[in-house]
Amino acid sequence: MISIKSPREIELMDRAGTIVALVHKKMQEVVKPGISTLELDRIAEEVIRENGGTPSFKGYNGFPASICTSINDMLVHGIPDKTILKDGDIISIDVGACYKGYHGDSAWSYTVGEVSPEVQRLMKVTEESLYQGLKMAKPGNRIGDIANAIQLYVEHFGYSLPIEYTGHGIGRSVHEEPYVPNVGRAHTLEFLKKGMCIAVEPMVFMGKPHCKTLADGWGVVSRDHSLAAHYEHTIAILDDGYKILTKED
Repeated sequence: MISIKSPREIELMDRAGTIVALVHKKMQEVVKPGISTLELDRIAEEVIRENGGTPSFKGYNGFPASICTSINDMLVHGIPDKTILKDGDIISIDVGACYKGYHGDSAWSYTVGEVSPEVQRLMKVTEESLYQGLKMAKPGNRIGDIANAIQLYVEHFGYSLPIEYTGHGIGRSVHEEPYVPNVGRAHTLEFLKKGMCIAVEPMVFMGKPHCKTLADGWGVVSRDHSLAAHYEHTIAILDDGYKILTKED
């Protein structure tokens, strides 16, 4: 069942989202060649706890870390470990924070040192597709309108969107109804209503949309080894549009 949040609940989610934004602000500073993903995880958890939150992902279905760190051809759910970032890598960092029982969730992709124009273009288009989807986020529109806007924008540039992974509702649980696909037909799926809170998150491959899960049961990579990018915001649906909750106030 889709949960409609009260203004007080949205206020708490806004605080959780601000904590997530503070983590990403810190990641911008520390993501560079020579740092390990395990160290990024340590730093992220420190920021979350210093600001009164707890990591949403740590222990979630057995996930062992506070953030997901997905490098190059990994789409989502990378487990932080001793892997050292190298010049030319891209890394997507997915962060969840819980504040007084409510969650915020946001992913962002970062360059490590210098990357090619082709990689910069992938990241730019993926980020822009997020905001194309958000343009559709208002009462009376439907989840399919968000999905279709993302799909049309991404595919115009020749990239692909694996259909297995989607955005989601969010609130007291980090994953709630409804699913928010990145591929779909306009004027379909659930209607958007004031008080709904959803995480919109285009996940884009430079190559074909086929992926596989690694032996650890978490990391998802492209079958053709093409690079991936991932951008996500948690939003609340308002009277006439939306509010991004996962940014600094």
